[in-house]
Parts: sequence; structure tokens; C-alpha cells
Amino acid sequence: MALRSLIAQISRQEDINFLLTNRIPRQLLTRFMGWFSRIEHPWVCRLSIGLWRLFAPLDLSEAKKSEFRSLHECFTRELREGARPVDDDPGVLVSPCDAIIGAHGAIEDATLFQAKGFPYALKDLVHDAELVSRYRDGYYVTLRLTSSMYHRFHAPYDCEIDRVTYISGDTWNVNPIALRRIEELFCKNERAVLRTRLSRGDHIIALVPVAAVLVASIRLHFLDVLLHLKYRGPNVIPCRASFRKGDEIGWFQHGSTIIVLAPEGFVLCPQWEPGAIIRMGQGLLRIP
Repeated sequence: MALRSLIAQISRQEDINFLLTNRIPRQLLTRFMGWFSRIEHPWVCRLSIGLWRLFAPLDLSEAKKSEFRSLHECFTRELREGARPVDDDPGVLVSPCDAIIGAHGAIEDATLFQAKGFPYALKDLVHDAELVSRYRDGYYVTLRLTSSMYHRFHAPYDCEIDRVTYISGDTWNVNPIALRRIEELFCKNERAVLRTRLSRGDHIIALVPVAAVLVASIRLHFLDVLLHLKYRGPNVIPCRASFRKGDEIGWFQHGSTIIVLAPEGFVLCPQWEPGAIIRMGQGLLRIP
């Protein structure tokens, strides 16, 4: 009876969490949060960060500075030099961000999974027939950033980004509860597909930053536009931006998800499993 009661309690908590984060005017709340987070007032900033710490394990000890002008500046904080050592093994693709490792594994023909029993189609995620063909039977890893994590993302290898596909969409929460209840969630949310050519083996991987509620804004340093709810295109943005392993590419305004897509032959480094916390710069995938 005690076990049943505990299961029922957990289920109720999940229902409340799902209701509070998804059954709301998501886009309106996201726009409001974007405005509010940029208010530069010391008391507003301190109170907001204090409230944030009540609900999340926010650790600012690694931040480059200790005082912030706004909540937005805290969200998008830089880290101290050396806070994220980058694995220099040439056979390893490193994690582009701090994250919790979510669903991962072989792409089954052209099908991925956001959670057990919740498949989604690669073509619906990337909207690019060439990439679908390239990653058929390949490998994927889902990296989920929580609100308190470091929100900037970096190059996983020496590489060149030659195309960005921006796909406007919704702002569903991407927490585990929503992933178990909303079918094809990643294919519904706003996202960008970064086509990335590695310097080794001419491999092409894709980084897919997915926005979410309170988060629908993606900044890429090499583009002169902020990708967010009001930006409608062009959907395909040609570019030519080179990076060294560990170089910063951009950031989320809050926290969300990055899906890494790789061709057949790439495999997850053996020390990782779903639920593990990985830091930017740690080895993520072995390169064939």
C-alpha cells in the first residue's frame, strides 16, 4: 500500500508540473520572460536570482563575474577561464554544452526516440532530405540543459558550420514529463539545425538546438540575427564559420535541449548513460 501511495503521489506531482509548464499561454509567457529578464535594476536582478535559487540548484561559483546587471546576464553568463577543460583526444567528439544525457542510441532507419515509446521522424526534425539520408542508421544523443546550468554551447570538434536551417515552432517544455506525454515534441518546438563539417574524416554532424517555454531565443555568434519567435526566415541561412574544438558557438536565453546527430559508426563514450550529467568539453562520442 505504501508503494502504491508513493507512486500515486509522484503521478500527481508530474500532473501538476505538466499543467504548470505546458497548459499555459506558452508563447506569451516566453515573450514576457524575454522582456522581464532584461530589466537592468539591481533589486529586480537580485530578487529574481534569489527566487531562482529557491527552485533550482543555481551555482555561480564558476561564473566569470559575481555581479549581474539583469537576470538575462545571469542566464547567459560566461565561465572563468579553465572552468571547462576540453578533451584533446583527436578520436573524441566532445559535448557542446553542460547537460543531462537523455535518449540516445542508433537511429532506426530514420526514426529517433524522445522517450521510451515516443518515436519521431528524422525528416520532421531537420526538414532536410540530404541530412535524413546522411543520418539514416546513424547515431543520436539528446542533451538536456536545465534552467540553472551554463547555457552557452561550443564546437564539439575542429569544424566548419556551412548552413543553418531555422524552423519556427511552439515552445513546449522539454522536461522528462512532457517528453513522455507530448508526441513528437522536438518536431513541434522552435529549433535550428547547424550543419557541421568536422576537420577529421570529412564527417558531417548536425547540432540541433531546440527552444522551449521561457527559452525561445537562440543566439549564434556568426549570424547577425537573433533566432526567436518573431523571426520567420529565411529558413535556410548559408554561412561559413570555422571553429576550433571548444570554441563558443552561441547560447540559449535560458536552457533547453541540443540533439547531436552523427553518421553510422559514431558511438557514445562508454562512461555515459541516460541521466548522467556531462560538462561541456568532456568526451561524448567516439569518432570512427
